[in-house]
Amino acid sequence: MHHGHTRREAIKAGGAAALAAAAFAALVPGGAAALARQAAAPPAKRRAVRLAHLTDSHIQPERGALDGVAACLRHMMALPDRPQRVITGGDLIMDGFAATRERTRLQWDIYTTVMRDGCPLPVDHCLGNHDIWGWNKAKSGSTGGEPEWGKRWACDTLGLSAPYRAVDLPGNWRAIILDSVHTDGGDGYIGRLDEPQHEWLDQELRREPGKHHLVVSHIPIFSMGAVEHDSKIENDQWTIAGGVMHVDAKRLMTVFRERKNVRACISGHIHKVDRTDYEGVAFICGGAVSGAWWKGREDRCDEGYGVVDLFEDGTVGYDYLTYGWKARPA
Repeated sequence: MHHGHTRREAIKAGGAAALAAAAFAALVPGGAAALARQAAAPPAKRRAVRLAHLTDSHIQPERGALDGVAACLRHMMALPDRPQRVITGGDLIMDGFAATRERTRLQWDIYTTVMRDGCPLPVDHCLGNHDIWGWNKAKSGSTGGEPEWGKRWACDTLGLSAPYRAVDLPGNWRAIILDSVHTDGGDGYIGRLDEPQHEWLDQELRREPGKHHLVVSHIPIFSMGAVEHDSKIENDQWTIAGGVMHVDAKRLMTVFRERKNVRACISGHIHKVDRTDYEGVAFICGGAVSGAWWKGREDRCDEGYGVVDLFEDGTVGYDYLTYGWKARPA
């Protein structure tokens, strides 16, 4: 008896709603079209977290770089819809790879000071090739035997136990921060993962199969900017240097296809802004806080940073925001 009464009330209420909708469509100009659009519109997506992606700040005492990074942070903190967390994309300092110990210490001191004073948000760091101290022994004056040599200095300064790790994010998301810079056997570097990191990555994706993953690297795993801008065509062959894009990209993409829980890969390194959506993964190259190494735009990108929206359904929104910086003389 109770259920029948409820059903009659529902039918009555539904009829009243239908009459109200008909009246709206008849009396309001464009009312029928508005109702149709409303009915067809998908439900609003729910955002899990908003991140800021600050890559390639290349901080140094010259060209006003400290003021530039400070201006970038002020712009980020003043956004009406402010990010909840910052992920850096590496190349935080101008260069430690071929710099002396004294020069490297000066750059890290500047970087840690500006971040301490201007960024109260949680920060997750990714390392770039310029954050590595002394791999170019001839120019840095290093021997390779110093306790802070290589990635150790950056890890200690930034409070990292290791250069790659997984970070839990709000909602159903995780960030996988990779160590994408490895020695080429000489004084240079190449973009790839070593074998232990490949195994770790696959285990991490297997461990949380139901979560959405954002993969963060310094060197792009895949980037149209690298393909178009930083490649060479010689003898009718198109080649991309191993220091520009991951040489193990095909292996990584195979893992992403198999695991089916990587939604986006975000990187820096080439100072270009691009997004390529391929087989369910958004490959985003996030420009540079420093533009073209604090020399203006030149043939790279405007000084800026990315705002990354991660949604509960696994989709990813991205905007590159400039902060109005004007290049200064050397």
